[in-house]
Amino acid sequence: MPKDFRFGMSMRFFKSRERLVDKLKQAEDVGFDVLCVPDHLGAAAPFPTLTAAAMATTRLRLSMYVLNAAFYKPALLSRDLEALDRLSDGRLEIGLGTGYVREEFEAAELPYPSAGARVDYLQHMTTYLKEHHPNSPILIAGNGDRVLTIAARDANIIGLTGTRVREADDPLTERIEFVRSAAGDRFDSLELNLAITAVPGVGETVPDLTMTRRYAEGMSDEEILAMHSALTGSPREMADTLLGYREKYGVTFFTVQDNHIDNFAKVIAELR
Repeated sequence: MPKDFRFGMSMRFFKSRERLVDKLKQAEDVGFDVLCVPDHLGAAAPFPTLTAAAMATTRLRLSMYVLNAAFYKPALLSRDLEALDRLSDGRLEIGLGTGYVREEFEAAELPYPSAGARVDYLQHMTTYLKEHHPNSPILIAGNGDRVLTIAARDANIIGLTGTRVREADDPLTERIEFVRSAAGDRFDSLELNLAITAVPGVGETVPDLTMTRRYAEGMSDEEILAMHSALTGSPREMADTLLGYREKYGVTFFTVQDNHIDNFAKVIAELR
């Protein structure tokens, strides 16, 4: 039997408490399952935002897409996660990544480790949090071999980006098969997540590609629209696309940006 769909809403910014609460209640009402807050300087701070969400909602699970592991010490991060889990009555999910924006490390007056050192630290952080938060699912997002190996062996949810890491006719199939090999017997228990970065507006069929283009430099519009992270068409057509992703790839957890909530709510309605 195929796994049930889950839908996440990623929120980078909010202008006021009132607007935040309104959007959270809308997300809960239209069927989103998870609120995800990213971890970037210049954007909303994850833990205050998620704490406010815990107070304003009853069903939404609370996650990060994703915490920059290198910004934190394990015991201090664990303390904040424990408080958020209690305040949300056990709705915590933990999202982790290596961190990759050098300018943010510099702005935070932190050393910028090598790529290998950041992956090593992600493993250290994951091991600590698994021990201290055994009941909270861990999502690890990334695209490289070492990060996906850690995710396959230690995480509950695999965050796939849909971007190309090497030449392959279908890069998403290639990455999922890599995870399958690394995970071994635990693969069937894993949840596969895909970050959707482009969704058409209400009444439109072609999305704004601004965000997706950040991760696809040098690609034409046609090439970007062919990526798994970009959806096109009517809500029914987008729902059919996600059904196809579930059937072909086993991906059942999709995360979209909060500015897509109105049209993506129609996609959720088609799938439930």
